Amino acid sequence: MRYYKETKAKNFSQDPRVFTAVKEIVERVRAEGDAAVSDYNVKFGGQAASSFLVPQSELDRAYDETSPELRAAIERAAANIKKFAELQRDSLWPLGEVEVEEGVFLGHSVIPVDSCCCYVPGGNHPLFSTALMLVIPAKTAGVPRVCAAVPPMRGSALPHPATLAALKAAGADEVYAVGGAQAIAAFAYGTQTIAPVAMIVGPGNKYVTEAKRQVYGKVGIDFIAGPSEVLVIADENASPAVVAADILAQSEHDYDAAGILVTTSEKFARETAAEVLRQLAELDTAEIAAKSWDDNGRIIIADSLTEAAEIANMIAPEHLEINVKEPFALMGSLRNYGSLFIGEGSAEVFGDYVAGTNHTLPTMGAARYTGGLSVMNFLKVCTFQHITPQGAAKLAPAAETMATAEGLTAHAKAAAARMS
Repeated sequence: MRYYKETKAKNFSQDPRVFTAVKEIVERVRAEGDAAVSDYNVKFGGQAASSFLVPQSELDRAYDETSPELRAAIERAAANIKKFAELQRDSLWPLGEVEVEEGVFLGHSVIPVDSCCCYVPGGNHPLFSTALMLVIPAKTAGVPRVCAAVPPMRGSALPHPATLAALKAAGADEVYAVGGAQAIAAFAYGTQTIAPVAMIVGPGNKYVTEAKRQVYGKVGIDFIAGPSEVLVIADENASPAVVAADILAQSEHDYDAAGILVTTSEKFARETAAEVLRQLAELDTAEIAAKSWDDNGRIIIADSLTEAAEIANMIAPEHLEINVKEPFALMGSLRNYGSLFIGEGSAEVFGDYVAGTNHTLPTMGAARYTGGLSVMNFLKVCTFQHITPQGAAKLAPAAETMATAEGLTAHAKAAAARMS
């Protein structure tokens, strides 16, 4: 392999300044509750408030005032996301009592978590699609209390109307106009008006990400996410215009996003690089996309598709596209990715919005050990056992022997008590 275009050196290690700032926010929210959350809302562009709960009437109004075209698109996306979440949920079956030896019955139950907070970022754009991606799997899993935290618009007490409309379509039980690290702290520890939850999911900026890291253990989280990324494996049969469009779609997210092309053709590399520059001139997000591509974009020329697959496995990208003549032949060689897009028609943007798979995915190599958010994140597989007196008598001698060898006398006695 060799680089046609290299990325600039980046250091995404934990920033001690961010750690300290977030620690201060979390500790203050724990101590002062709503007053601290309100102060931080004002500090970061919102308005002071004594309660952050968005009234149902505001969700209804936002939904009703959304254009019919956008409302139809949101409902279509919601239907596909729900359908896929239901299929995933139904693939995880409870296991009834199974006798593994005489008198020893084992099984497991599938139980939703009691409550969750879905963090929907505001940032540069109202990411209302994320509201669908987080809330719908939680509701499909059967979580009794599904909350959403959304930053209010600058100078307002409310989030963007499109996000409120999406949250109504998704079926969120409670929506709060609060964002940033203070929102994560509020839902982890609770305030006067925000009851704590069992789990917090969703993407955010580096302060939100650090806050999730700091409250993990008090609550469950999905994973620690970093800048968005796409890797495209392409051969000479692919379209430079299509691949360039997909790279730029990822690059416009933010300055740290990464678009990566791994190709077996130097000619294709050259044509795609030129196409990226041509399309940049047409984008109103060119200022972000151009810097992202310049700083983080990579083009790698592989000696073969086999080597291209191994490069992808090493990078473990958030989104992985296979844009080659026979994409299914390469699929079996790919192991590490957040979500896989097979063939030219499978645009990453479809996964972002309407196809039905989730767009909340692991980044920065985390796909080596985890998949993306799904209905499974909200379900606990909890084992149980039913052991008859006869089964207990059979297990007790082995348990007593093992407990004695570990030096745990009370364990040994508890086993021995079942022998009589």
